[in-house]
Amino acid sequence: MRNILEEFKDLGLTKRVIKAVEKENYKTPTLIQQKLIPKMLDGRDIVGTAQTGTGKTAAFVLPLLHRLEEGKRRAKPRTCTNLIVVPTRELATQIFQNISIYGKFILHSKTVIMGGAKASAQIKALARGLDIVIATPGRLEDHLSTKNIFLNYTSTVILDEADQMMDLGFYPAIRRIMNLLPEGRQTLLLTATMPKQVRDLANEFLINPIDVSIGKQSKPIEKINQKILLADKPMKKKLLVEILNGVFKAIVFTKTKHGADKIVRYLRDNGLESIAIHGNKSQGQRQRSLDMFKKDKINILVATDIAARGIDIDDVSHVVNFDMPNVPESYVHRIGRTARAGNDGVAISLCDNSEMVHLKDIEKLINQKLSKEKVMEDGTRKEVFGDIMDEKEFSLSKKKRNSRSRHKNKSFKEKKFNKSKSEFVKEGTKSNSRINKKKKDKKLKARLQRS
Repeated sequence: MRNILEEFKDLGLTKRVIKAVEKENYKTPTLIQQKLIPKMLDGRDIVGTAQTGTGKTAAFVLPLLHRLEEGKRRAKPRTCTNLIVVPTRELATQIFQNISIYGKFILHSKTVIMGGAKASAQIKALARGLDIVIATPGRLEDHLSTKNIFLNYTSTVILDEADQMMDLGFYPAIRRIMNLLPEGRQTLLLTATMPKQVRDLANEFLINPIDVSIGKQSKPIEKINQKILLADKPMKKKLLVEILNGVFKAIVFTKTKHGADKIVRYLRDNGLESIAIHGNKSQGQRQRSLDMFKKDKINILVATDIAARGIDIDDVSHVVNFDMPNVPESYVHRIGRTARAGNDGVAISLCDNSEMVHLKDIEKLINQKLSKEKVMEDGTRKEVFGDIMDEKEFSLSKKKRNSRSRHKNKSFKEKKFNKSKSEFVKEGTKSNSRINKKKKDKKLKARLQRS
């Protein structure tokens, strides 16, 4: 048996699946596909970890389509044969599109179950019974509670981007969903990072799972040229315009929805057209924005983290972190939107003083010191060597801040105390003078009586 499976035909997939793959000009399977596809075809439970952009989606979609062609068995009404659970609507839509591309020569039925879309259309699709259901946890539980779908005939369940589902608080919902599935099913946990909570989930619901890991967990792929620009906050917007002028296709990540809209307006005022995608947009608006970006009608997409794991576009040349993510794993997923399908990519992060601690957490997670440049007030850049968050320097400045704070508090307290003391002394002086006057009057009265 060969250790390296050089072509898709070596993976044991059906001719129609291979035909669809080759039609998309993919000739050689990626490492995760080489390792995961044969194990999935064997029916094993799998914990799969691979860097973002390495082809995880195709690694589980192709075996599902292979089985559908070979099995010829169709789902019963209000059931599904294969269930894919994902954290975001964007990722659900992306997987749906991938299945359409790779399954173009295979008869199959599928739908997406997610919030932000009409439930009536989903209920109608579920009533027929489906080969594949792609769902977000919340809307899936809604349909389960109203008995629009049953999972007792589901043979394969895939939890994609499992760590983000944990981050978003879906752990209880995932456990409830998993408890409704039949014994003997095949279960896959797939993600780019694998924290302890996901590992615990695997231990509870997977049977003797195989670990399929490609590359170092939490480390971005080597084809991404990463750079940090250290700049004061007011300089960030000007820097962003400078970076985006002349780029082929870029995604800009912001911390807030409001911030994303502000950047779109600022870029427009500076001659750069862009479009925003975030949680305040309807599902239709979000999908239209993604479609415009994919079809090159617009080449700058401004997004919050909600889109970080739902954008699978091969030709994104640049990712710009306008705001540093406060969760280090989000950095890995953000910059993973570039350098996909074997392409090179650039990731530039704008970091101000208040975000230094996030930068340090990111470098610790990926076990890598990132290239840094300090942007001076005149716009020139100076390369920074060593640790920008030097512990001694950081703790010293922290001590100074605390010292200033204590001095400030002390001065305030002293002023307040001195004022109180002064008032007390004045009051005491007045009281003493009254007492002394009474004593004098008493003595004078006694003297007059004696005389």
